[in-house]
Amino acid sequence: MSTSLVQPQPHSTPPDEAKLGTSIPSDLLVDTVRRLRVACIVWMVLLTTAVLVNHLVGPSLGLRTGQVVAWPPVADALAAICIVVSALVYRFAPIACKQPGTLVNLGLAYELVLALSIGLINQWEPNHVLAGRLSWICALVLLHPSIVPGPPGKILIGSLLAASMDPLGLAVARLRGIELPPMGTLVWAYLPNYVCAVLAVIPSEVLARMSRQVRRARDMGSYRLGDLIGEGGMGEVYHAHHRLLARPAAIKLIRPERALDETASTSDIAARRFRREAEAAASLRSPHTIQLYDFGVTADGRFYLVMELLDGIDLQSLVRRFGPQPPGRVVHLLRQACDSLAEAHARGLVHRDIKPANIHLCRLGLEYDFVKVLDFGLVKHDASGGGSNTLLSAPGLMPGTPAYMAPEMATGDSLDGRLDLYALGCVGYYLLTGEMVFEADSALVMIGRHLTSDPIPPSIRSSRPIPPQLDDAILACLAKAPAGRPASAMELSQRLAEVEVPCWSTADAQAWWDANLGSARPAPSADFPSSWPTRVEVRVAPVESA
Repeated sequence: MSTSLVQPQPHSTPPDEAKLGTSIPSDLLVDTVRRLRVACIVWMVLLTTAVLVNHLVGPSLGLRTGQVVAWPPVADALAAICIVVSALVYRFAPIACKQPGTLVNLGLAYELVLALSIGLINQWEPNHVLAGRLSWICALVLLHPSIVPGPPGKILIGSLLAASMDPLGLAVARLRGIELPPMGTLVWAYLPNYVCAVLAVIPSEVLARMSRQVRRARDMGSYRLGDLIGEGGMGEVYHAHHRLLARPAAIKLIRPERALDETASTSDIAARRFRREAEAAASLRSPHTIQLYDFGVTADGRFYLVMELLDGIDLQSLVRRFGPQPPGRVVHLLRQACDSLAEAHARGLVHRDIKPANIHLCRLGLEYDFVKVLDFGLVKHDASGGGSNTLLSAPGLMPGTPAYMAPEMATGDSLDGRLDLYALGCVGYYLLTGEMVFEADSALVMIGRHLTSDPIPPSIRSSRPIPPQLDDAILACLAKAPAGRPASAMELSQRLAEVEVPCWSTADAQAWWDANLGSARPAPSADFPSSWPTRVEVRVAPVESA
């Protein structure tokens, strides 16, 4: 599962949610916006239909006064105003979602505009006021809190104001010199409006309570879930806040069906493995490996990992947005990745899914172009020493990403850290040329080419001059047999250090960041979800002797 843990643009802040009084999580706010926009469309359709029916269909029915609410000429103007307001609310609701209090106020204002228009139309000629007839305002007042939930007190005030629009319409009719029905009739006719206004608090309070329950359910240890960063085949990744510390983090929620394999048939076994494997992943201390802060199991049985939140861009997005990179920069990035892999291999861990989307380019403090290797995953140590698997493996799925998969992963041969070096060679090839080592229309064809085809040297496919030493280092990583590759990540790093190439300095890195990404944290790229695999990809295994 590729996880580009980029700082998201916040939809809301905790103080705003506290003012809102319902503590609505950001993804539920997005659902609120969807419901509000659907309501806007419904009202536009209803009002347009009302105009057409009253002008084209109504006159042909021959209904007497009192059998239908009068549709005065002013109703056309009011309907047009409501249609325009509905269109504006539809347009600006997503913007208001950034501030929950603003979204609630927008919804209440929209409710009052609709209620005022209904009240004026109802009471333009009040001779239809009869005991037992409910106003359309009753339906509006009851439904609105389910569309845009808010603090019960604010909902009650807004609902009472909306319920008062029929009496306000009567006051306007009185000012126009129209004689009104007896007061007793009016009170009896519009008492249901106010009853509905009081009842509207119930769905508001229910939704507020549900939102608080959702928020409590999303509290994981000392962390609280925030905005959704991305999702893939194994689960979702959220921005997270520590309750006591200011440190931001990212939480990966793992889907329950991915937590069991054919040898972990119960949740207890899976939980024990998860703890053991997460502890192994957390033992990695290289500054170029993403930090694992915490892990656990939610109340509904989902495993989660709390990880470092990164500020920057993954290498796949880097090449897609900015093209092939200078050889000096490629050497600089690959050597940092080697540092991460060297520690993992020394501890008996193999990544098995090295690819551009799993290598992140960060700005860390005052350092630029600082590499972080992601998704070292969850390691399962086989006590017998006769093989390996992972907690997140699934029957019938081959680990890894075909475009970066070493031949021995497809053939089932013994695996060691050199398969990561093969994948890192593919990453270097991609950084230098902007192209994958092999192109294919399907995963099977791609795997076949990694097994049998010789790669074209990157210097031939690159528009930039590539030093022969760098060409040879990349091709050495791409050797079909593990014995033909560098023996270790440290050996590859030393070989890259000897490449005669213009140095990529700190000043070069800072100048590039200032020119291309600026001082603000970059948001996730538009193609972020497409970089997530649909198959289980993260695999980590104990290193076997070469």
